[in-house]
Amino acid sequence: MVTDDAPVLTVSQAAQLSGMHPQTLRQYDRLGLVVPRRARGRGRRYSRRDVARLLEVQRLAQEEGINLAGIKRILDLEHQVGQLERRLSELAGLIAARDEAEGRVFAAGTGGDVVAVPLGRRVRRSELRLDIDPRRERGGALVLWRPSRDRG
Repeated sequence: MVTDDAPVLTVSQAAQLSGMHPQTLRQYDRLGLVVPRRARGRGRRYSRRDVARLLEVQRLAQEEGINLAGIKRILDLEHQVGQLERRLSELAGLIAARDEAEGRVFAAGTGGDVVAVPLGRRVRRSELRLDIDPRRERGGALVLWRPSRDRG
């Protein structure tokens, strides 16, 4: 199965699909507008996504009247925005996971049991299943832990 990112098209095939001259594609490569991947023999190989980008460059130049330097800046900024949106989504997921974790309180008994306790609920020793050693003078220790909000 060929994906949109698979570098399978030669310069002449990509030029034909985009309606451009092959030399135009080479010029765009030199300017960094549409940079295809390279085959073993250093020949350019374009993907369907590259062809779509060629068509976008052509549209911006012909319909919008933007020069090639402006087009390169626009494409670079669009790429940067895409990266930032992916990072923002990733960070939003991390924040949601952290907020979910902060909504829990954990209690641990001397027997090693760890119990997640809903916020605002009082913990009973019977719920913690504490194992108290009758040979010890004092009962088992109880440790409550709650993630602090200032951790990042």
